[in-house]
Amino acid sequence: MIQLSEITENKITETDEREGLVKKIISHLRPYIMGDGGDIEFVSLEDDIVYIRLLGACVGCSMIDVTLNNGIKNWIMEEVPSVKDVVMVQDVMDNSSLYSF
Repeated sequence: MIQLSEITENKITETDEREGLVKKIISHLRPYIMGDGGDIEFVSLEDDIVYIRLLGACVGCSMIDVTLNNGIKNWIMEEVPSVKDVVMVQDVMDNSSLYSF
């Protein structure tokens, strides 16, 4: 008979493994994004959805949707098939807005 605690432990382990893989993918993508003056940050993995934050030159860039959908999202979802979506989150007030006049 399977205990509820075993199911919970297995689920946590699977989530940790997927999160680790997503973070590894992001670390591989990061130098390319940084090469254009941007940056990428893992925020969370919840309900099979990866939340990321794009920073630096990515903020306000006209190519951000292409970078997200054709690059980041495709690679993550191909490598981690259980991921349903990759969503970009934004802070309410981005640091770059402090310096805009």
